[in-house]
This record gives sequence, C-alpha cells and structure tokens, in this order.
Amino acid sequence: MPQASPVPAEHLFAAPERHLAGLGADAVADIVSAAADVVLVVDPAGVIRDLACRADDGMGERCRDWIGRAWRDCVTQESRNKVEALLADAATDAAGPRWRHVNQTLSDGGDWPVSFAVAALARPGVQDGWRLAFGRDLRSQVALQQRLVSAQLSMERDYWRLRQVETRYRLLFQMASEPVLILQGAVDKLEEANPAAYELFGERMRAPNWTLSDSLDERSVGALRDMLERLRATGRADPCTVRLVDGTDDMTVAASQFRQDNVVHFLLRFTRPQDSLAPSLTSGRQQLLQVTEAAPDAVVVTDLDGRILSANRSFLDLGQLASEEQARGEPLDRWLGRTGVDFRVLLTNLRQHGSVRLFATQLRGEYGATAEVEVSAVAVQSGLQRCLGFTIRDMGRRLSLDGRANKELPRSASQMTELVGRLPLKDIVRETTDLIEQLCIEAALELTGDNRASAAEMLGLSRQSLYIKLRRFGILDGASDEPN
Repeated sequence: MPQASPVPAEHLFAAPERHLAGLGADAVADIVSAAADVVLVVDPAGVIRDLACRADDGMGERCRDWIGRAWRDCVTQESRNKVEALLADAATDAAGPRWRHVNQTLSDGGDWPVSFAVAALARPGVQDGWRLAFGRDLRSQVALQQRLVSAQLSMERDYWRLRQVETRYRLLFQMASEPVLILQGAVDKLEEANPAAYELFGERMRAPNWTLSDSLDERSVGALRDMLERLRATGRADPCTVRLVDGTDDMTVAASQFRQDNVVHFLLRFTRPQDSLAPSLTSGRQQLLQVTEAAPDAVVVTDLDGRILSANRSFLDLGQLASEEQARGEPLDRWLGRTGVDFRVLLTNLRQHGSVRLFATQLRGEYGATAEVEVSAVAVQSGLQRCLGFTIRDMGRRLSLDGRANKELPRSASQMTELVGRLPLKDIVRETTDLIEQLCIEAALELTGDNRASAAEMLGLSRQSLYIKLRRFGILDGASDEPN
C-alpha cells in the first residue's frame, strides 16, 4: 500500500483526492454548511449567489435578502473594506485564509457579527473567481466582550469612587481637631494617627517602637483594654477616662470598631483639655444655662412632636412637678393649653413661621391648679438635634391687676382679640356689651349733672329701663330726677 505523503502546512488533508473524490453536490453542501455557521457563495463580481445558515434562532430568514446583492452592500459601512480585502486575498491565493470580523446587516435592521474567511472555489468548466466565504457566529464572543467591558468600566468607576472616598477620609482625618488613633486589633498595635494625636502625645510618639501604653498611666491602660474588650465582645462600649503619664488632666476616649482585610481595627477619639480660648466660651455657655435654669419664667425644650426634652425649675413649679424626670418624654400639651386645639394651633404656627410671640393660653398643674400664661416659642432647625423652645410666663398677677376687663373699654381691636383664648366668645361679647352700656350711662349722667330723667332721654331709654341698668351696674344711687 502506498505511503501517505506528509501533511503540508497549507492543507487540512494529506490526500483529499483519495478520500473526498467523487462526492456529490449534496454531500459537499452538507459538509460545507456544517463547517461554519454561515457560508456564502460569491461570484467573481462579489455578488452573493447562494448561502447556507445553520443558526437555530431564525437568523437564516433574516439574511435571505443577501442573495443577489453585492457582499459589500450587505455589511455595515466600517466592514466594507474588510470584505474587499477578503475577496482580494482569495483571488491572489495568499498564504492561507485570513479571518476578519465583519458586521453583516440583517433584514430587520440589526447587525450580525461574523468572523469570515474566504477560499477560492475551483470547479471544472467554470471560470475562476468564484469563492466560498465561511463565517463563524461571534455574537456570544461579542456579548462576552461587552460584559467584560462593562465589568471593567464598573471596576474603574468603583475604583475612582473609592479614591474619592479615601481622599475625603484623608482630608477629614488630617484636619480633625481631636486626636484620633487607629489601632490594629490591640492597644499596642498602632496603625495610623492624625496630626492632632502627634501634638497630644509629643515627640515620643515618633519613636519606632512607640505604643499607646507608653504614654498612659497604668490605671488608664487597664481601663482602655477593658473598653476595647467590651467593644470587641458586644459591639459597643461606653467611653472611658484616661490620663497621660506626664499629665494632670483626665481625657475621655471614645472607641468604635471596623473590620478591614478580616482584621478588627479600633478607632479611638480623644477629647483633650480645652485650650486657653475655650474657658471663656465654656463659661459664657454655662452662665447662660444657669440663668435659664433660674429664670422666673418657665423654659421648656421639646422635640419636633412636642415631647419634653428638658425643663427648668419654674416650669416644674407651675406644673406642680417634683423633678424634671416626671416631665421628660411627656407631651407638653399634658400641661399646656385649655384643650388639645390650643397646643396644635401653637405647633402649627411654630412649624410654619419658625417663631410665635405672646400666645395666650392656660397651664394646668398636676394637682388641678391652673394659671393664665403667655407663651413665646421658637423652632431650632440647626445643630445636632432639631428642637422647639418654649418660654412660658405666668399672667395671673397681671390679669388680676388689669382693670380694663372691668372698667375700661378696649382701645383697639387688637386689645379685644387678646381676650380670645382666655374667655369664650359669648362671654367676650357679653362683657364688652355690658362695659359699653355702663360707660355710656356714666357719660350721660355726667353730661346731665346726674339727672336720671335727662340721661334716660339722652340715651333713648325709658326711666324704668335706666333704673334697672343703674341697679345692675350699681351706679349713682343718689342721682336726682330733676335737672340742676
């Protein structure tokens, strides 16, 4: 039996004429269509004359309109030069087929990424120039590349976001006025410190083997270790008090923990003694708090829903309370306001306008005592906690000395409206009417020289009606009936 010749590099088979000779057209078509996802038969003019597509997603129907059209017209604009290069390489019989990425256009307007290689089709009795274009579907690869690009872009965005976060962290860490240390799992493993910490612990902190224990007294080291152990075990721990080895002032240390690279880290924040400028500010604030606590007017601070956060001694006296603990957390309208409507109106105006002045209402004591009060309030929208502040002034003495309600006509509508909230509307109308009648009768008697008959005629009243009103108001029992 003859020996098979070595397989040349440019051929797939060593003896194709022996094994493939005599194949029929159907067999060749099956082999060719099985060798690629799409096969194009291109004539010498570059026109697609036939095709085979074995895609199972209806792709064959979407590319049937390629037949009879020039191949370069069936691809996207950027792929036309690639098609011409493929056809030229096959015509010159270059050193083997070259694969190129071509984007075919489909009948529905979409694109199909395909990798094509072109081979010359030599047939007996047929002119040269016919070619077969073998295509491999690249959609899965393109989708994978797109996912890869998306993942890369996402990683880059995350990277830059982390860089920005790190930059902000570094800036805050360096600019913090309080000393901050980051420990790696234990008191003696310092990882990082801000400039304020170097200022607090001094030059000894720059020594290579420095630990926090070197700068604290023995009692402070034990307290700090206990706090970190509680923090590690329960996730929270109250601040502890420490003192430097060469210091005389206590400092408060607050700690929090976080995990990085599967290692627990502790962040320690030291509250240092106040500097030389702080005492005056602290003293001023302290004096203000002392004045507020000792003020004769009641002062109450509540949250935005009206629940008491703190109150001074005067409020406790008005509310007949023994201690601030009895008031803290309770709604202020438990004591303030004639009805629930009063306090709701006050809160609504306070939220809308930010402040309320001279709101008249009533304060009820725990044991039934009542007092007419005047409320001024303000909403504090800044700071660590938004709150409402109320100043409550007892109006009982002022009301008892105020003769206007009994003997004096209100000089303006604003003075009359001040009675709203203190008295029901029908009482305000009745008392105002009585006051006007009394003043008019007194004026008529004064003009007539205390002559009741003339006064009755001036007022348009009968004598009997005038006598009834005089007895009702207790006016001028000795007035005469005749003119002087």
